[in-house]
Amino acid sequence: MEKVIYRTPQELRQTAIRNKKETERLISLLSRKKPANLDEVVHTLHQEAFASFDCLTCANCCKTIGPRLTAQDIERMAKFLKMKVTDFYSQYIMADEDDDLVFASHPCPFLGPDNLCSVYEQRPKACREYPHTDRKRFYQILELSHKNCETCPVVCDIMSELAKIY
Repeated sequence: MEKVIYRTPQELRQTAIRNKKETERLISLLSRKKPANLDEVVHTLHQEAFASFDCLTCANCCKTIGPRLTAQDIERMAKFLKMKVTDFYSQYIMADEDDDLVFASHPCPFLGPDNLCSVYEQRPKACREYPHTDRKRFYQILELSHKNCETCPVVCDIMSELAKIY
């Protein structure tokens, strides 16, 4: 896999639109066949991509999408910031259209101008797991990965590589 190159969310959206039919074909194929080696292939692509890509050059995820927050995430961040949980809720949290708890603002309130996270060690579980390309049963998140192509250049490149393989 070539070195992953940073692209803006707008560029990624345009690429996702341009590759929409190919990606839909790939998702349909992988959903039906559920290749036994899919996780191994995706995990290899994930490792190769992140070996040559520095998320700090990008931070599109922190700038444009918000993680779903758990009670444990909120308690952990509030404790780290030496805040009462109720104060943390009122200052940083809102319920979205699905009633999931998310940060009330974008970009993430903890993202610095240098793209560093000021609560990195206590960041939400969803942030720790993003972009999910190293998880098991990747076929279960094909639609999510397609959506993540609009945010993460690594996911975009992994999906492109998968289309070449399958």
